[in-house]
Amino acid sequence: MIKINKCVSVFFSGLILTLCSCNDVSKPAVAAADQEILPEDIVELRDDQIRLAGIQTGAVEMRSVNNTLKVNGTVTVAPQNQATVCMPMGGFIISTTLLPGNAVGKGQTLAVIQNQDFIDIQQDYLQAKNSLVFAEAEYKRHTDLYKNDVYSEKNVQQVIVEYSNLKAQVKSLEQKLLLIGINPGQLTEDNISSKINLVSPIKGYLRTVNINIGKYVSPTDVLFEIVNSDRLFLELTLFEKDADKVMPGQKVKFYIDNETEEHDASVTQTGKLVNDDKTLRVYATVTSYCKNVLPGMYVNAFIEESDNRVTALPSEAIVSFDDKDYIFVFEKEKEEEGKPFTEYRMIEVKKGASSSGFTELKLPEGFDPATEKVVIKGAYSLMSAKKNSGEMAC
Repeated sequence: MIKINKCVSVFFSGLILTLCSCNDVSKPAVAAADQEILPEDIVELRDDQIRLAGIQTGAVEMRSVNNTLKVNGTVTVAPQNQATVCMPMGGFIISTTLLPGNAVGKGQTLAVIQNQDFIDIQQDYLQAKNSLVFAEAEYKRHTDLYKNDVYSEKNVQQVIVEYSNLKAQVKSLEQKLLLIGINPGQLTEDNISSKINLVSPIKGYLRTVNINIGKYVSPTDVLFEIVNSDRLFLELTLFEKDADKVMPGQKVKFYIDNETEEHDASVTQTGKLVNDDKTLRVYATVTSYCKNVLPGMYVNAFIEESDNRVTALPSEAIVSFDDKDYIFVFEKEKEEEGKPFTEYRMIEVKKGASSSGFTELKLPEGFDPATEKVVIKGAYSLMSAKKNSGEMAC
């Protein structure tokens, strides 16, 4: 066996001392004729050294390993999933129980508002509605008389005009009532009120609450902002030079600040306008459940450019030396001086794209992925042992 050089890197010093312990300097020197000369691409370890190094073997896999495009942006929601709530006629706030962050349902009362003008609109509507009943009866009566040549055309036309004006007035007042949240079909002389309930137009969470008891609010005041975070989007910034690399349907992996949890999204559309800073917008729908992701958060994202299945290994299974990349494969088991050893063969490979902890490999001719056992954990330990065996320069 070749005498082992003791110059070991600091990171692997403890491991290499153990790996090299098989060459006990206290033993008598072995005759040159009895020494085993290992090929340059072979490294061997005892069973205890393998366990200490945590070496594990596996197989080359066929995986989707994609080229990725790194971008950043923010979390947002679609316009239909956020709402600004105002009071069209204004009034005084007399009741509310909500705080920012509260969950609300569609149609839930947000606040109770009081205004004298609410009474006037209800009164005008009921009076116009009652007048319309009489005007409709008059219209039918005069029309029948006109058909029997009993009534003049001029009088009939005047009745028609009055009837049409009342119909328009009732319809107009109905829309005003609906605008302030009163159902005309349920309004009677007995339930006229100066108070109305301001309700939520969507389901979501309250982002802002800008009211308090006794405050007068005008029609232009923003009282509540509601966001529905059930369907989130990413608004990503893409450089002009990469515009042709992104299209709808591509997968996106993204992370929010200070978290390592991976989230998924899918590109839905790309912007058609390049901004002054030579960037454009890309929009992606969040497809995974993300309890910690909220609108407005900053994200780092990776857009997958392709989806081809290729031969791949965990990235830690590939080691580099002198600008070349290698993997180790199981060669054989043997016994020396009554102790079991395992040989591993070092094979040069070419690396491709990397994503999700896996790296594409271009394997040498004659390599059979179906039968070869590849070292997927502990490859760096084998490379360190190889360097310090005297067969590779330190």
